[in-house]
Amino acid sequence: MTDTKPTPAPLAAHGADPLSGRFVTPGDNVISLRALLVAALTVGRSSITGLRASHDVLMLAAALRQMGVIVEQRGDVWQVQGLGVAGLLQPQEPLQRGHSLAALPLLLGLLAPYGFVTRFSPGPRLSRAAMAALSDGLGAMGARLDPDPEGGLSLHGACLPLPARRTLSTPAEPIKTALLLAGLQIAGDSVIHEVVATRDHTEKLLAAFGADITVTPDAGGGDGVDIRLVGLPELSPQHISVPGDPSAAGFAIVAALIIKGSDLLIENVLINPLRTGLIDTLLGMGGDIQFLNQREIAGEHAADLRVRSSWLKGTIVDRHQAGAMLEDIVALSIAAAFAQGETIINGLGEMGERLDMLTAGLIANKVGVAKSADSLTIAGDSKVAGGGRIDSQGDAAIAMGFAVLGLASRQTVTIADASAIADSFPGFVAAMTAAGGRFPLIRGVKP
Repeated sequence: MTDTKPTPAPLAAHGADPLSGRFVTPGDNVISLRALLVAALTVGRSSITGLRASHDVLMLAAALRQMGVIVEQRGDVWQVQGLGVAGLLQPQEPLQRGHSLAALPLLLGLLAPYGFVTRFSPGPRLSRAAMAALSDGLGAMGARLDPDPEGGLSLHGACLPLPARRTLSTPAEPIKTALLLAGLQIAGDSVIHEVVATRDHTEKLLAAFGADITVTPDAGGGDGVDIRLVGLPELSPQHISVPGDPSAAGFAIVAALIIKGSDLLIENVLINPLRTGLIDTLLGMGGDIQFLNQREIAGEHAADLRVRSSWLKGTIVDRHQAGAMLEDIVALSIAAAFAQGETIINGLGEMGERLDMLTAGLIANKVGVAKSADSLTIAGDSKVAGGGRIDSQGDAAIAMGFAVLGLASRQTVTIADASAIADSFPGFVAAMTAAGGRFPLIRGVKP
């Protein structure tokens, strides 16, 4: 699969009708990636429905095909013919990384136990902290990572791989998943201790496919867990239905809360307790959100959400809360812009450039905001002026967030390049339009 840079696609948003009807979110991206990976290690054919056809998922599917896995899409159903645990083949060409980092740590963990060299094409680089954590964790199992000056990466797999024995002192779910995917393919028990428990989708999927895995909370009521995984099991093919992404749903939730008169049903949303930080915070701000038709899918809980427009009030988000929902800070900030009073969000040091873009976007739309190295203070007002032009720099969350702000603001908001939305949430604009959103045509730009 060749990675090409998307053509810039400006988007204007302004003047939504009250949102109503049904809004369907795409399958959760995190679960989609992990479901593909675990299915690739089964013996037989698994089927996955609701898989999110995001850039990350398409790149991962292409990478798995290079390892001999048969991955086919037939309508809404993806079929994966796995090769069994430790049965993957050496890719003959470099694996394409695309313009996202979501799949890279997972692929490094997946291939670490194999005694061959895997090359990755140039692409975005992991942070120094993430690269160090991966190098240390996979290095202790016998693998080695070698970045090259052109931005590529080589993984030297372990010839005599050792089970994982690791304590993760800071929350790092992709690192945990990388270690679990490696440990799954190594004889013996891998043991991982998380000082602060992170989202547990990988653990639930492994259990659903038949792995021998146990998760034990810290004694004494701490925030951590111990994870024990027995290596080299025979995984059984499964039918998996991927629930909707709560982060993608978050933009529709916020839109319905801030656009007066809205009464919107958002269907099939994942409500894993480790992923509902945004919803919990919005409820605390006075949001009218009801959980309907709650159900369990492959160990995960999902529900339909009825969201009605609400008078929100400002809040304070501490570091622990923010750390659990960094992906949702953009959506939360848009809600805070329309809330009564001040909202203070702490613990944002890891957001990097996204925090700068978020702050610049709020200022451009005449929202009172103050930023420090790791916090954001937003002075809310139910009548946001809008009128800003946003440079999303390929960040889908920034593009979607300010599109939502534009739907409720007094003046049109323009996103200079919203092409990243198509990679992250295909159909976002169409779904919002069907619910009542308005996206005026920009002169000189073909629809």
